Amino acid sequence: MRPYTRSDRVGELIKETMAELLQKQISDPRLAGVTITGVKVSRDLRNAKIYFATPQGADTSQAASDGFARAYGFVKRELAQRLGLRYMPDLKFFYDTTIDYSARIEQLLKAVKRNDANHH
Repeated sequence: MRPYTRSDRVGELIKETMAELLQKQISDPRLAGVTITGVKVSRDLRNAKIYFATPQGADTSQAASDGFARAYGFVKRELAQRLGLRYMPDLKFFYDTTIDYSARIEQLLKAVKRNDANHH
């Protein structure tokens, strides 16, 4: 089993803090309902990839990305203050496709089940 590294702990802190910021302090309508699904921080703590999902799926992912770009300075400043790190990682935001992918698989499985029921 892989040990829980400092970068993992920092990633979890960033995830929790980002969720709180989205809920309480960021009022950009493009980020309404956005969920932080994961954060991966490099071992040297210089870069953080923040993964998010939107309620409407991929259709609104570009608008959410634009919202994160607009709020970048505020988010980085708030994270730096709250986390107290010596160096604040560079933040990159990515749309998390796993929810869309799992929904598509679910849809395909239901279609197969319907077809199987129709043939029997």
